[in-house]
Amino acid sequence: MYKKTWTEHTFDAVNLLLLLLLALLTLYPFLYTLTMSLSSPVDSKLPGLHLLPLDPTWGSYAKVLEQAGIGRAFLNTIVRTALGIVLVLAFTSLTAYPLSRKSFPHRAGLMKLYVFSMLFSGGLIPMYLLVQNLGLLNSVWALVLPTSVSAFNMIIMRNFFQSIPEEIIDSAKIDGAGEWRTYLSIVLPLSLPVMAVVALWAGVSNWNAWFDAMIYIQDMDKQVLQLFVRRIVIDGEDVIASQTEVLHATTYTKETLKAATVMVATLPILFIYPFVQRFFVKGIMLGSVKG
Repeated sequence: MYKKTWTEHTFDAVNLLLLLLLALLTLYPFLYTLTMSLSSPVDSKLPGLHLLPLDPTWGSYAKVLEQAGIGRAFLNTIVRTALGIVLVLAFTSLTAYPLSRKSFPHRAGLMKLYVFSMLFSGGLIPMYLLVQNLGLLNSVWALVLPTSVSAFNMIIMRNFFQSIPEEIIDSAKIDGAGEWRTYLSIVLPLSLPVMAVVALWAGVSNWNAWFDAMIYIQDMDKQVLQLFVRRIVIDGEDVIASQTEVLHATTYTKETLKAATVMVATLPILFIYPFVQRFFVKGIMLGSVKG
């Protein structure tokens, strides 16, 4: 039976300690925000570190969910995220599949162009002019179409497609399947892990995005949830009717309202992650090792 040396034990201990420290540094801001969102006005002003609310209350969440526009912003974000995931999976897989086939002409040159696009881009102003000239301003398409194909996602998906045994593709062609039938009936069903990973990335990216909405969307009824959160948390916009109400509030303060707003925008995506987490490692490993 193999026994670890003291050097290996030391390395494992240091590695574990560093990972625990990193986990605590990552987890603490989330726990602090969650605790603040559930705290009463008195508890929120107590000094020191508090990982659990002393007197939990849902008053801040109730007040946030009562705000005019948050329901519409939530719906707009859900529509954007769902549409963004569908477009990213469709366009990325349609781009990656031909580039994964050895018979596809000029695929090496096309791959170099995609890698080049990861290093250099046109910039913000050309992108805005492009969106404007296409007539996409003030619509959800301005938010999802420019990010529907990512070179990084395409390379990950292409490498995964290349890991599919060539014999399976050849057997489908022998049975009379064309490229479309092979892509839809063979490649995609075998690629659920990498599709789940790319869908997770696309979902988180679209859910958290706010800068493009601030640039392209002028209609307040079409704003996304993260832009609503930004107005409250960063810009300091008061969601309560008057300052007097803040001073005499018994269930919330400005700080607890801001924390509750952040949690309202964060929790939905956290609930979805466990359902795709089991695909994450497999999709990343198989999609990144084969050139």
